[in-house]
Amino acid sequence: MTHAFHSDAAEKVLAELTAREQASVEAVRRSLETTPGQGRPLPGTDTRVVEVLPDQSGGRGLSVVYRHETTLDAVLILWLIAGP
Repeated sequence: MTHAFHSDAAEKVLAELTAREQASVEAVRRSLETTPGQGRPLPGTDTRVVEVLPDQSGGRGLSVVYRHETTLDAVLILWLIAGP
Protein backbone atom coordinates (compact mmCIF):
# COMPACT_ATOMS: atom_id res chain seq x y z
CA MET A 1 0.00 0.00 0.00
CA THR A 2 1.19 3.46 -0.90
CA HIS A 3 1.40 6.05 1.87
CA ALA A 4 0.05 9.57 1.24
CA PHE A 5 1.27 12.66 3.07
CA HIS A 6 0.42 16.38 3.02
CA SER A 7 3.06 19.02 2.37
CA ASP A 8 3.34 21.90 4.84
CA ALA A 9 1.46 24.14 2.40
CA ALA A 10 -1.35 21.60 2.04
CA GLU A 11 -1.58 21.18 5.84
CA LYS A 12 -2.01 24.94 6.22
CA VAL A 13 -4.87 25.08 3.72
CA LEU A 14 -6.44 21.93 5.18
CA ALA A 15 -6.73 23.63 8.56
CA GLU A 16 -8.68 26.49 6.96
CA LEU A 17 -11.30 24.24 5.30
CA THR A 18 -14.68 23.37 6.75
CA ALA A 19 -15.09 19.99 8.44
CA ARG A 20 -16.92 18.55 5.43
CA GLU A 21 -14.29 19.87 3.01
CA GLN A 22 -11.58 18.35 5.22
CA ALA A 23 -13.42 15.03 5.13
CA SER A 24 -13.50 15.21 1.32
CA VAL A 25 -9.75 15.83 1.19
CA GLU A 26 -9.18 12.94 3.60
CA ALA A 27 -11.26 10.68 1.35
CA VAL A 28 -9.06 11.64 -1.61
CA ARG A 29 -5.90 11.03 0.47
CA ARG A 30 -7.11 7.55 1.43
CA SER A 31 -8.04 6.73 -2.17
CA LEU A 32 -4.57 7.83 -3.33
CA GLU A 33 -3.10 5.21 -1.01
CA THR A 34 -4.87 2.47 -2.95
CA THR A 35 -4.90 4.05 -6.43
CA PRO A 36 -2.08 6.60 -6.72
CA GLY A 37 -2.45 7.07 -10.50
CA GLN A 38 -5.91 8.58 -10.39
CA GLY A 39 -6.75 12.11 -11.39
CA ARG A 40 -5.51 13.89 -14.46
CA PRO A 41 -1.91 14.77 -15.19
CA LEU A 42 -0.90 18.41 -15.29
CA PRO A 43 0.80 19.14 -18.63
CA GLY A 44 4.58 19.37 -18.58
CA THR A 45 4.92 18.20 -14.97
CA ASP A 46 5.07 15.01 -12.96
CA THR A 47 2.09 16.08 -10.86
CA ARG A 48 -1.53 15.04 -11.05
CA VAL A 49 -4.78 16.62 -9.84
CA VAL A 50 -7.99 15.19 -8.42
CA GLU A 51 -11.00 17.48 -8.59
CA VAL A 52 -13.65 17.40 -5.85
CA LEU A 53 -16.91 19.01 -6.95
CA PRO A 54 -18.82 21.31 -4.59
CA ASP A 55 -21.67 18.80 -4.19
CA GLN A 56 -19.12 16.21 -3.04
CA SER A 57 -17.35 18.53 -0.60
CA GLY A 58 -20.45 20.18 0.81
CA GLY A 59 -18.87 23.55 0.12
CA ARG A 60 -16.40 24.81 -2.43
CA GLY A 61 -14.86 22.89 -5.27
CA LEU A 62 -11.43 21.55 -4.34
CA SER A 63 -8.37 20.56 -6.35
CA VAL A 64 -5.94 18.13 -4.73
CA VAL A 65 -2.58 18.43 -6.51
CA TYR A 66 -0.12 15.63 -5.80
CA ARG A 67 2.99 13.80 -6.94
CA HIS A 68 3.45 10.03 -6.79
CA GLU A 69 7.01 8.82 -6.23
CA THR A 70 7.06 5.21 -7.41
CA THR A 71 10.50 4.36 -6.04
CA LEU A 72 9.42 5.37 -2.53
CA ASP A 73 5.85 4.13 -3.05
CA ALA A 74 4.58 7.39 -1.59
CA VAL A 75 2.25 10.22 -2.55
CA LEU A 76 2.86 13.82 -1.53
CA ILE A 77 -0.14 16.12 -1.66
CA LEU A 78 1.51 19.35 -2.71
CA TRP A 79 -1.36 21.81 -2.78
CA LEU A 80 -5.03 22.06 -1.92
CA ILE A 81 -6.82 24.66 -4.00
CA ALA A 82 -10.26 25.72 -2.80
CA GLY A 83 -12.59 27.40 -5.26
CA PRO A 84 -15.06 30.20 -4.58
